[in-house]
Amino acid sequence: MPRRRKDDASLLYDMLAAARLVVSFTAGKSWGDYEADALLRSGVERQIGIVGEAAWMTSSAFKAEHPEIPWEKIAPARHRLIHDYDRIDDTIVWSIATKHIPPLIAQIEALLPPIPGGDSETDA
Repeated sequence: MPRRRKDDASLLYDMLAAARLVVSFTAGKSWGDYEADALLRSGVERQIGIVGEAAWMTSSAFKAEHPEIPWEKIAPARHRLIHDYDRIDDTIVWSIATKHIPPLIAQIEALLPPIPGGDSETDA
């Protein structure tokens, strides 16, 4: 059975969930921790790959409407992690995880409506 294409909102939620996992995996970790922990590196790489795959699958029209998202950098990062796995530069992955993913989360959150029943600081 062919895979059903997800809509743009679903893909953004996938990107957001994976990006949040990257931040949670790297919270309180140093470059040395990352470099020494194969499981941590693998988890971060996998989630960055998901961010990239969802970005790649997002429609061209949506991407054109939201040029503030660095679409042209996100999908190639996934491609490198998957297809050029033997040439992964851990310092670049760490930089993506710690410097580029946190602002991406804010950019994606700005495009999405709140999740019904989700936590909100304004619900008091």
